[in-house]
Amino acid sequence: MKIIILAAGIGSRLGNPFPKPLTRLHNGKSIMQMQVDNLTTYFSLDDIVVIVGFKKDLIMENFPDLSYIYNPSFDRTNTSKSLLRGLKKHRNSSILWLNGDVVFDPKLIDHLIPYMEKDQSFVSVNNSEVGVEEVKYTLDNNGFVNAISKEVENGMGEAIGINFIANNDLPLLLNRLEECEDMDYFEKGLELAIQKDNIRVMAVDISQFDCLEVDFEEDLQHANKLFNE
Repeated sequence: MKIIILAAGIGSRLGNPFPKPLTRLHNGKSIMQMQVDNLTTYFSLDDIVVIVGFKKDLIMENFPDLSYIYNPSFDRTNTSKSLLRGLKKHRNSSILWLNGDVVFDPKLIDHLIPYMEKDQSFVSVNNSEVGVEEVKYTLDNNGFVNAISKEVENGMGEAIGINFIANNDLPLLLNRLEECEDMDYFEKGLELAIQKDNIRVMAVDISQFDCLEVDFEEDLQHANKLFNE
């Protein structure tokens, strides 16, 4: 299995002059340092691959022991194309991937490991609340995800940006990411693979764990309250 961190974007909504994953919390760690620390509790540094773009050298200098894939189109593409680059490079693996702006309780990984061991594709979801800006999802009659996007109506919760694709499902997702428009989020490719290729993606509820994406200043303030040690 490989772990892909999507860290190529400019992150303009937070307003930093540097990549958003390098945003430092009050506990002294950057968002990405927290991610790496949490992941390496369970996995090796060698398992982690980072998709970089905007000011990539800053990330690489801060984390010299990680592996990198460069998205040279970072300023005119979105996460669908960054993830595509990672899947092409590691198409013979199962992939756990996460957005580079997610901060989370390390115990969340322990909760997800059984699904990875079964090689069951999933998205991690928070069912406690969901807003207009969040990626939402719905389930089919068998309890698997059938729609996932910001535009989903009557969403059951928020997809929080930590996901897993089984090796058998990976070629189908890869093909659908190829079809995505440059500015599509990776959820578009996942939704196409679900609806057109019938891949079965579970929604794993992680509501009991502290976890959020840092998009805006208020998110950063919230993260500092949750992760102050």
